[in-house]
Amino acid sequence: MNNIDTYGILNSKVHFNLSVEELYKITINKKQGVLTNDDVLSVKTGIFTGRSPKDRYIVMDKITSENIWWGEINKPVKENVFNSLYKKVTKYLSGKELYVRDSSACAIDKYKINIRTICELPWNDLFVFNMFIREKSKTKNQDWTIISAPNFKADPKNDKIENENFSIINFSKKIILIGGTAYTGEIKKSIFSVLNFILPKNNNVLPMHCSANFSKNKETSIFFGLSGTGKTTLSTDRRRSLIGDDEHGWDQDNNIFNFEGGCYAKVLNLSKRDEPDIFHAIKPGALLENVILDSDGVVDYKNNSISQNTRVSYPIHYIKNIVTPSFGNNPKNIFFLTADAFGVLPPISMLSSNQAAYHFISGYTSKLAGTEIGIDDPIPIFSACFGSPFMPLNPLVYANMLIKKIEKNNVKTWLVNTGWIGGPFGTGRRINLKYTRAIINAANDGELDKINLGKYNIDPVFNFLIPKICPNVPDEILNQKSLWKKESEYYKNLNKLALHFKNNFKKFKKFASNEIIIAGPNI
Repeated sequence: MNNIDTYGILNSKVHFNLSVEELYKITINKKQGVLTNDDVLSVKTGIFTGRSPKDRYIVMDKITSENIWWGEINKPVKENVFNSLYKKVTKYLSGKELYVRDSSACAIDKYKINIRTICELPWNDLFVFNMFIREKSKTKNQDWTIISAPNFKADPKNDKIENENFSIINFSKKIILIGGTAYTGEIKKSIFSVLNFILPKNNNVLPMHCSANFSKNKETSIFFGLSGTGKTTLSTDRRRSLIGDDEHGWDQDNNIFNFEGGCYAKVLNLSKRDEPDIFHAIKPGALLENVILDSDGVVDYKNNSISQNTRVSYPIHYIKNIVTPSFGNNPKNIFFLTADAFGVLPPISMLSSNQAAYHFISGYTSKLAGTEIGIDDPIPIFSACFGSPFMPLNPLVYANMLIKKIEKNNVKTWLVNTGWIGGPFGTGRRINLKYTRAIINAANDGELDKINLGKYNIDPVFNFLIPKICPNVPDEILNQKSLWKKESEYYKNLNKLALHFKNNFKKFKKFASNEIIIAGPNI
């Protein structure tokens, strides 16, 4: 079980399935991390404080060549390139002290994949313990292997890749090779990419970049959105039980199930008042990344001097109110979360099924600083399915699956702006979290369904329905136009954003139905 010679990694000192306490101790002794005043391990991830999606590759072979949506996101690499790098990485790791763990992904057994991780760093192994599903007994067969060597750097010219860092998925060998980066998010997102390829094809399961929670009356809500839009924060609600905070599947039996066994939350500006469950989950066993401590070891959550993408990982049971096992059913509401940097999208709007398809395929948000290398200021972007960096198939595959499920189950779909109101980034302000929570609660409780359609405005450009009133939310907050100093500037930015939508959707026109196409903005 502890022998990793079969991977070509020889004469290494293997630590297998170490406890949290042992990994804490080793990390401290190796001076790779420090403890906070609350005895939580804090580490620095080095030059990479976010994912590097442009350095993620998929081996082109018989399995992938005709099935992958190849392009800037899904970059092909030849088998011989992978094989050469694999030999170099395993040779590099030979003779070193390594941390091996067996875990799994997918909370429903019939979809489960067993995962073996081989990590160069002890705190990377701790991240795996926190984030993947912890197996109670030893597993005999490993479906996938992840080899992580953060201190190995590729030679781009000779290794035939673009940079010294890389993440390569080989579907034929079921191996993921990560090098040159210690950022832990690369580990978890590599498995997400794998599931996004195999589950629709093999099980007719829709994989989703979303969080999900479950109500007392057995109804599930789903929250789509890219990093920083509020998936973790808004799905962690004391009135509802958390299913998971980032990655889920939706199967034929209408189950919404978690892929993971933990949470990976952003902690910049973390507030005990606004996000109490996440705040209290940061306790011994959790792993803080790239935060700043004062001289007494107290975390300064407002300090972004290392990165705006400061993070914490912890096992899901650190949240008190969770669903066990991590799945629910009977989905009733879907929320598309977007951080609109133009400051023109309303805090909430109701979407028709065709509008839901259009906005899911578009996946608009503003890329927030720090979640990817080279992003320092918010930039309006479109990420199909709210997660194109992790989607190996044509986005229309996922979109068509989602729309069929929405229509079959009569699921209400809402577009929620967690970004700027009263003006664009730089002049407007970020909407208060308490108002966004009130809006989500009103939708989940059916309060917005009770409002007569006469109490809704129709957006003049995007055509979706905007409620004029919402419990516990000032009326003016719901009307973006009224918050701007100059109405002309509002319309200027509204039309500018609509044009971005139109231009982005051009690449999907030959795949999408006419009903979906005309559900976009009028401009």
